[in-house]
Amino acid sequence: MLLKGKNAIVTGGSQGIGAALSIELAREGANVCLTYGKHMKEAENLAEEIRGLGCKSIALQCDISRYIEVQNVVKHALDAFGTIEILVNNAGMNWDAVSWKMSEEQWDRVLEVNLKGYFNFTRHVAPLFKEQKYGKIVNVTSINGLRGKFGQSNYSASKAGIIGYTKAVARELGAFNVNVNAVAPGLIETAMLRNSEARDKIVDLAMAEIVLKRLGQPEDLANVITFLVSDKARHITGEVIKVDGGQYI
Repeated sequence: MLLKGKNAIVTGGSQGIGAALSIELAREGANVCLTYGKHMKEAENLAEEIRGLGCKSIALQCDISRYIEVQNVVKHALDAFGTIEILVNNAGMNWDAVSWKMSEEQWDRVLEVNLKGYFNFTRHVAPLFKEQKYGKIVNVTSINGLRGKFGQSNYSASKAGIIGYTKAVARELGAFNVNVNAVAPGLIETAMLRNSEARDKIVDLAMAEIVLKRLGQPEDLANVITFLVSDKARHITGEVIKVDGGQYI
């Protein structure tokens, strides 16, 4: 097991990419604290499944944009596990509109969740990682933070900000044996996509770009993140790894 005895926090862990990742981390021996916003039943069921794999797990509701709520999640995780070695900032949102129609609320909320939320969690684990001279942070960004996306100026800006933030924190924490990396998925087939009224149009546009000619699955991203938070990736930091089937090429 790559992560036996390690303790992880996964934000947005109740479904989609976060759920697949939480299960994969547990399969590799990690205890998992997963956060959720609205999907309490899914989160609690997932925590129970992880416990069935022989690992500890707790599911905590959290608005990741709220500094104090995040502080409380980290405290609960420490109480449950004793320490934390892994943070995966995965939770996020989109609220689309072209820039000339986007409201201030749309702009602010997406930046609050997607960018400030990552800061909030990193801010509360970084002192611990620094003190124990060990830690792994992976931030989930997007290929649209590298190239921009029509109708998603707020989302693209937040995801581009995550890339800059990842590189800066990697420089700050590197001397303390803390690895900080980002993964940039392309289109991933999640329940949100499957339930979208525009699914067919979204998939057709993406498939025209994806050179491997298949949609990404949550497990594709989970496998890469699991590698990055293991000691097999001990000499990788400050990197942005695209997991997109060649969509960005």
